[in-house]
Amino acid sequence: MAKLKAKQQTFDPDRGPVLSIRFGIALLLIVVGIAYIAFYYLGVRAPDPSPEVLDPKSTGPGFMRDLGGWNYVIGFGVFFVGLILTAHPATPLGRGRGVVVGMLGCFLIGLAWICVYYAIAQDTSNVPVFNDLDQKNLVVGIAFMAVGFTFATRWE
Repeated sequence: MAKLKAKQQTFDPDRGPVLSIRFGIALLLIVVGIAYIAFYYLGVRAPDPSPEVLDPKSTGPGFMRDLGGWNYVIGFGVFFVGLILTAHPATPLGRGRGVVVGMLGCFLIGLAWICVYYAIAQDTSNVPVFNDLDQKNLVVGIAFMAVGFTFATRWE
């Protein structure tokens, strides 16, 4: 007579829930940061000067026009805070294999961001966001790596 196999649990109480309030807030911050940068780039900032447009005008909310380049600091800041929140053990990326995935992902994205910037540094006019940030692209790449170190502190 064959022995019955023990039924595997789909929820492991030691690992915690897959979705938590903290994880939801982190995902919301990541999405809001990306949306803020995209809205500023596509809808608010003045288009690149071209010969056929003598006086390019920016559109969108006045406060965003007044902030100018600081909009990238706000957008990337919210995005990186969201990533940092996912490094907490209450989220799936903050425990087990998720820590390694988050850490290596942030390190590699930061490295790729810097390498792409160096590869196109002579003419960034055709690459969105890169063309506005110029040398600040290095800060964005290093910030990705710094977030990777927040994951590294959770690695066991």
